[in-house]
Formats: sequence, C-alpha cells, structure tokens
Amino acid sequence: MKRSRPHRPARPHRPARKRVPRRHPSALSSAVRMSYLSALAGLLVALLLLPPLGGLALAVRDGATGFLSLPDDIHRLRPAQPTRIVDVDGETVAEIADRRREPVPLKDIAPVMVDAVVAIEDRRFYEHGGLDFRSVFRAAVRTAQGDLQGGSTITQQYVKNVLVESADSEKEAAEAREVSIGRKVRELRYALGAEQRMSKREILEGYLNISYFGNSVYGVEAAAQRYFSKPAQELSLRQAALLAGLVKGPALFDPIRRPDAARDRRDTVLESMVGTGAVTREQARAAKRKDLGLEPSPPAAPEGCHSSDSPFFCSYALAWLEAEAGLGGGAGGEEWLRRGGLTLHSTLDLSMQKAARRAVEKHVPATDASGKVAVSVLVDPDTGGVRAMAQNREFGVDPDKRGQSAVNFAVDADMGGSAGFQAGSTFKAFTATAALTEGMGFGTSFDAPRSTTVEGMKSCSGEKREDWPVRNHGDSTSGEHDMLSGTRHSVNTYFAKLQKRVGLCDTVETARALGVHRADGASLGQWNSFTLGDQEVSPLTLASAYAVFAARGVRCEPRPITAISDGAGTDRLAPVCSRVLPQGVADAASHLLRQPFKSGGTAQSLGIGRPAAGKTGTTDNAAAAWFAGFTPGLAGAVALGDPRGAAQHPLRDVTIGGTTYPTVYGGTIPGPIWQDTMRRAVEGTPEGEFPRPPERFQGGENATRAHRGGEESGGEMPDVVGSPREEAVRAVEEAGFEPRVGEVTVPADVPKGRVAATNPRPGAELPGGATVNLFLSRGR
Repeated sequence: MKRSRPHRPARPHRPARKRVPRRHPSALSSAVRMSYLSALAGLLVALLLLPPLGGLALAVRDGATGFLSLPDDIHRLRPAQPTRIVDVDGETVAEIADRRREPVPLKDIAPVMVDAVVAIEDRRFYEHGGLDFRSVFRAAVRTAQGDLQGGSTITQQYVKNVLVESADSEKEAAEAREVSIGRKVRELRYALGAEQRMSKREILEGYLNISYFGNSVYGVEAAAQRYFSKPAQELSLRQAALLAGLVKGPALFDPIRRPDAARDRRDTVLESMVGTGAVTREQARAAKRKDLGLEPSPPAAPEGCHSSDSPFFCSYALAWLEAEAGLGGGAGGEEWLRRGGLTLHSTLDLSMQKAARRAVEKHVPATDASGKVAVSVLVDPDTGGVRAMAQNREFGVDPDKRGQSAVNFAVDADMGGSAGFQAGSTFKAFTATAALTEGMGFGTSFDAPRSTTVEGMKSCSGEKREDWPVRNHGDSTSGEHDMLSGTRHSVNTYFAKLQKRVGLCDTVETARALGVHRADGASLGQWNSFTLGDQEVSPLTLASAYAVFAARGVRCEPRPITAISDGAGTDRLAPVCSRVLPQGVADAASHLLRQPFKSGGTAQSLGIGRPAAGKTGTTDNAAAAWFAGFTPGLAGAVALGDPRGAAQHPLRDVTIGGTTYPTVYGGTIPGPIWQDTMRRAVEGTPEGEFPRPPERFQGGENATRAHRGGEESGGEMPDVVGSPREEAVRAVEEAGFEPRVGEVTVPADVPKGRVAATNPRPGAELPGGATVNLFLSRGR
C-alpha cells in the first residue's frame, strides 16, 4: 500500500541564484587580497590579544587597522652578507663574514631538497598567501588558552630569520627572537608584504640560504658541504630529507652528535614527502633502509683575512676602515663592515703583491731558524694607494708554530702592527732634504773622518743636547765629502755635521712633514742620532715618506681602499694629498738618492733596469736593516728585524737562509728583496725619468743665494704666524727668503686665511734665498 506524504504549503518562488565559485585569497587583486587578509589577520590579532568574546568585534576592527599600519617591507631588509675585498682589477682578495654561508640560486639546489623542506615545514606553501589560517587559527586558540604556539609558514620563518640577521643591534636581534604575541604579529605583517612583493621561488631561495642547519652552518649549500662534502645541487633524497629535518631543531637532530635522533627525524620527513606526493611509498622505504650517508667536511671558520692569500693587506684594510671617521668607527661599525655585503675596492695589485711575497720568502724563508722577519711594502706616489704588503709569515695565532704570526709588521701598532724597527740610515734623506729646503747645495762639504764628536745641537724647545760621539761603519767611507758623495757612501760623520748645520729641530720637522711618525704612537724623539734613524717606524710609513720624493713634493696619505659599494651604489674615497716640499727641493732630493746606485755606492748592485733612487739603512747596533727606494711611479720599503727584540737578537753573526753574516747591512738582504720585488712590480709599466734638479742646487752651502745673484747671506726666519697672507709673504721676502704658500689649509686656532704654521720654524737661521713654506689656517 502506497503511503501518502503529509501536505506542506508551497514555498514562495525565489529567483535562481548564480553560483559564485569560491576563490582563494591569492587569486584576488592586490588591494582586495590585502583587505581580505588584513580582516582575517585582525581577527587573529583579536584572538591573540582579547580572548574574551565580548570585545571581539571591536578588537577585530582595531586589530585590522593596527595590522595594516605595521611595516611590511621585508624585501628591503638585507640578511647578513659577506663583505668582499677586491683588487685593482676586481678580483676577490678576501671575503669577510661572521657566519659561514654560501648563497646559491634556487636552480643550483636539488629539487628534492625543495620538496623535502616544503613537505615538513609548510605543505600548503604553494596555496596560501603567506599565512596558513588553518594552522594559525589553531595556534591562536591554543595561544588564547595560555599556550603560545607556532603555526609559522615558510614565509614567516624566512621573515623571522631576515629580521634577526638584519638587526642593527643585539636588542633588535633579541626582539626578533623573543617568544611573544607582538613578535608573531609583526611576522604576520611582514609575511604578507613578502608574498606581495616576492615570488614563491624567491621566498624559497631566501629561506634555504638563510636557515640554520647546525654546527655553525648557515644556508643549504654550506650544509651540504659540511655534512656530505658535496654541493646542494647533488643532494640525494635521503640527504635532502636529513637536512630538511634539521631546520626544526639543529641541535636536537644533530646527525654528528645524535645520529639516532637525526635518522628518526629524516624518516619523518620522508613520510611527509609521501603525504605531499613528492615521492612514492617505495622511494621512501628505500631511503629509510639506508644510513645517513654522512661524509662530513672539517668545520670551516667564518671567512676572514686568515683565508686570504694577502692576509696582512686584508687586516690592514679593515683596520684602516674601522679607524676612519664614518667608515666603520663607532658602535656597529665593525659589524657593518663584516655583515653589510659590501664590496671594498682596494689599491692592491695582485701581481705586485705576488712579487713582494716571493721576494721576502726567497731571501728569508718563513720557517728560517733565525726567526727574523722580513717585510715589504709598495706605495703609489700619485695616490698613496698601497700596492703590496707582504712579510715572511703565515697569518695565524699558534705560538708554537714557527713562521706564523697575526702581527702585521708592515704597519703601526694601532693598525694591528708592531712597535716598528729603527730606520737606520734611511733617515739621512730627511737631513739632506732639510738642508736643500734651507738653500744648501749639493756641494755643501765637510771633513768626515772615521769618527768625530758633534757639539751644541738643540731640540725644538731650545734644550741643548749632550756632545755626540759618532763614527762611520762598514757601509761608509771616510774623508772629505759633499752632499752627493756623502749620500752615495752613506757617511755617518758627514750627516752628523750636516744635521748640526741644518739644525736638529729642522731635520725632525722635515721628516714629520713627510709623514714620518713612530710606529708605537709616541712623539718623534729629538736626539742627536736622529739622522742615523734612531726612531722605530713601520715599513708603510717609510715607503710613504719616500713616495713624496717620487711625487715631486706632494704627500698622499697611504690608503688601501678607493671605493665602497653596496646595494645602493658606490662611494668613492678621494686621495688625501697636499704639497709638503717645494717641487725643486723634492727633485733635488731624488737626485741625491740616485747616488747610491752609482759605482761605489751602497746600492750599486741593486739596479732594476730603469731609473731608480733609494737609500740603504743600517743601525748602529745592528738592530734592523732597511732599504727604501722608488722610481718615478712606485715607492717601496723593506725592513728586516727580529720580533723577539733587537737587543737580544741583533743582526750580527746570524745565519739567514743558509748564509752566515757577520753583520747584516741594508744592502745585504733588504736591498736584494727590494730589487727582486721592484723588477717584477714595474714590468709593463711606463719607465719614466727623474726630472733634472734645479741649477740653483749645483753649488755649495750657499748655493741658492749664489744662484740668485749674490743676495744677503741670510738671517733669522721672521715670526709670521697669525699674520695675514700678504703681510707674511712680504715679511719673508724682506728677510731675503723665498716664500711659498702651501696648497692645503690646516686646522688652527688662528683666524681663517692667516698663517697657521711655517717650515722652517720662526727664529731658524737660514741662508739667503732659502725657501720658506707658509701654511694657512682654515680655522677650527
């Protein structure tokens, strides 16, 4: 029997609704999508901040508004990147980094690695727009109950890592790591910004290059090398699964220290990959049956100068940048240099560097039983650029390993160097320059016996020095000498008398004008033996001082860096140069310093096949030996000494490189090192000729006065400090001297435009026609 249905009243007619397909947020327009996501995020914020449902509507509105006001430009933040130092041709000299990381493009990462990390960390990565609301709302509910949960997508994890690595301070880094609702909300906003501005491939690439994989390894390329000794491009399924599992807990699943835990975690990743369809069940089972497949490489230290082929130049460049105002000085400066992803364009010429390194190691091997250190520096006279910096030491800090040192003996102590070496007879060049500046000519002559006593010298303060007994040594000859022969034979007694005639103070001030200073930071001593190089200086200081002669009187501050580039552009650092000697005086000094290369000179066997000038340097007590020399286009200095102390380990009766020397002179070892270095360094460069010295220096002690037509015999330098320029020039001319106004102003307490200093100093006794340098003030 058929059962009848109960009667129901008819429904009123309704027009048919057009069914609208459900759209994922990622398919919406940018503006609509952001409004949609912000509203959902506002709800999430409300759940996180206001668990009681009574205030939910207001909280959603305020949460969405506040969420939109947060910054979202994560793409503008830069994770820590290594800084590169490049040579003059753009070749990498060194990479500086706090962390071991080797960023690679996504195409150079095995696809199975990408599949593994997506499967275990964020299997809906390709579907969501930065926030996986299923897991996030689940975490929010747990958070509202007092249990702070994760729910982070790959995008959010990438954001967190970028925020940590781009932090400018420890406080910012701590805020990026803190377990708090505020941090989670910031991450959400940045994640939405990242998804708007970056493709999924870009996010994955950034994530895999920034993630930490344990054992001081950052980024998948470095991790593949550390654990499997292979590039990320060649990772197998089981290896990729292992690395993907490390991201969650690098220490907990450390495959080296906790292999069992690491294997369990790897197998969990393989199961997740089966779940996403990345691999089949059979492939996962086959991978699980295998061991971890580890082939670990030794842990690599962060990149730095120690791994460079030019480590001492590298350390000098960093020290120089950190010491310069605005270039690394102050809080955060060192971190900026080491983590900013900069390119430091250096002055280093790798061919010259190799020449210097070969020469020092040839003549004084690093592991030589003598323990002596040989140092070579090359400087460009026209710019001050340091072209080479080498020493016969490996860069290292092992005190028990012979031939290893972290001390850069080429530079001053405050740049990571030593207290320097006594400069010996190389300082005679400054005495001769002071004499030329005061109008003396090449014919200025003295009787220079084997020994003599010089009396009556005074310091700049007028303090009288004790009588000075001085004698000639093995690389000198005695008898009557003028400035030419005295320089050629490096005659101590001649230069002692010349210094007396010029004035001790003027000799010291001339050296100071050329940039000479002590390596330990103390003031230059004003002692009788200054002309014989009793001051400890660095090879870089002496090379830069001799470069003034090659540059015809212009001094350029030594520098290792010419420009700094980052993602925003390039800042170029101009050379800092000023005239410190009249051009004619510098040319005359160069003429004098060519004499040692002539027959009978102390450098007669040290020619390099083109015009060169220079000076040997040997100290009274054989504490150190030097050679400083230059061509018109390149200057260099070589020092030989003992880092253990000259007094206990002098250069006497010493065996170096298999040869025994009664005494090591400047021409014995430093000279040949300079010769070998320069021969190779100048290959392929223009030869250049030295300018002829002015005719006025061809005479004797009063050569300049005689050349000017028999002017007055000279007198006392007038005190014009504080005077207006025109008044000072007139006063100097009326005193019978030749005024020369410096091209560069100096800071001083006197008003701008007035004379701030003179060289020679006021009150100095000068011959008629002597050149007087006037330096104008630029105020304070």
